[in-house]
Amino acid sequence: MTQVTHRELLPGVRLTAVQTNKFKSNLLSLSLMAPLAAETAAANALLPYVLRRGTRSHPDMEALSAALDELYGGSIEPSVRKKGEAQAVGFVASFLDDAYAPGETRILESAAGLLGELLLRPAAEDGRFRKDYVEGERSNLIDRIQAQVNEKRSYSILRLTQEMCAGEPYGVDRLGDEKSAAAITAEGLWERYQALLAQAPVELYYCGSADADRVAAALSAALDGLPRGAELDEPDHGVQDNATQEQPRLVTEAMDVTQGKLALGFRTGGACVWEEDYPALLVFNALYGGTPTSRLFLNVREKLSLCYFASSMLEKFKGVMVVSSGIEFANYEKAKAEILAQLDNCRTGAFEDWELEGARRAVVSSLRAAMDVQSRLEDYWLGQAVAGLEEPPQDLVDRVEAVTRAQVTAVAGKMELDTIYFLKGKED
Repeated sequence: MTQVTHRELLPGVRLTAVQTNKFKSNLLSLSLMAPLAAETAAANALLPYVLRRGTRSHPDMEALSAALDELYGGSIEPSVRKKGEAQAVGFVASFLDDAYAPGETRILESAAGLLGELLLRPAAEDGRFRKDYVEGERSNLIDRIQAQVNEKRSYSILRLTQEMCAGEPYGVDRLGDEKSAAAITAEGLWERYQALLAQAPVELYYCGSADADRVAAALSAALDGLPRGAELDEPDHGVQDNATQEQPRLVTEAMDVTQGKLALGFRTGGACVWEEDYPALLVFNALYGGTPTSRLFLNVREKLSLCYFASSMLEKFKGVMVVSSGIEFANYEKAKAEILAQLDNCRTGAFEDWELEGARRAVVSSLRAAMDVQSRLEDYWLGQAVAGLEEPPQDLVDRVEAVTRAQVTAVAGKMELDTIYFLKGKED
């Protein structure tokens, strides 16, 4: 049996505890929630990596590794995620559940304590982060930002998002930009760190066999001394209902590539995680391009061979849907037309009952699978926390099961093409 509880431990420090005997390990995460902004995104993204380099008691990674070994091979990894227009930075820890440890060993308290130590008592010198730690991790962050261009499929989605949502917080990448990253200093990062400690809401998550009271006590002790400002900087979420222009904007970019990348960005007409039609939005996405039995995959890729791949994905906090495809340069017009034609088929109900049922089953299977994988369950509950929702996966499954054909066609009818991004070859 699984029991989920939510409580506030300190002002703006919220805990979601999932008590279950399903797993042999515990998962514990801590996320500082910041509004996504170009000015702070890179520094926020750098922070958990610098914090993970060492604490006062464990001043380097070797000492931290030794401390984790004492937790029966536990791990604590930096985490940087983008949830709509919120940037979540912190740590995800995994360690053996007490039920599988010898004797009366209590690993939870030690793991929570180490997590709190990483956040609140970093290795520092002269009232700031160690310069060598900041410079080393800054270089790594710049490398990660630069490396995004190497994976052209995800790069095309990144560029589409930047162009489509320029001027909106969602247009900012979770890692920030290279120029901002290069300008970060040890002193500047320390100031940003202090601001986040005081102003950022904190989302805590636990999944394991311990009861919620014990988890709350362990984390409250671990975060003792966390400074809290008079006002917290809660991230907002701006859902742009409709396309920003009468005609879709086309953005092209040329690189030395052999396969074109075509990405189409749609506004969902306000359909998002907070709306009643959200379950229908999930089913529509699965029907249209979210699964290997979707209309994009079966028709545009398999039947007509216009794409090497074609799929759709949702940003449920932003009201955005992105279609991503890989094409021959010469097939640009044909592929785009067929992708849009399949959307029209979804709007008019020109799909079979088995397709609708397959889409519904795919969404249900994905939600149920999330309940069986700790990392996916943690990500689901972080998303719920970001949205201010407490609906468990099973309740969403029940709503998906009830989605009708009319609801799917209605939500498909809301889609508006906003921006087209095409990555082509230099000599095309």
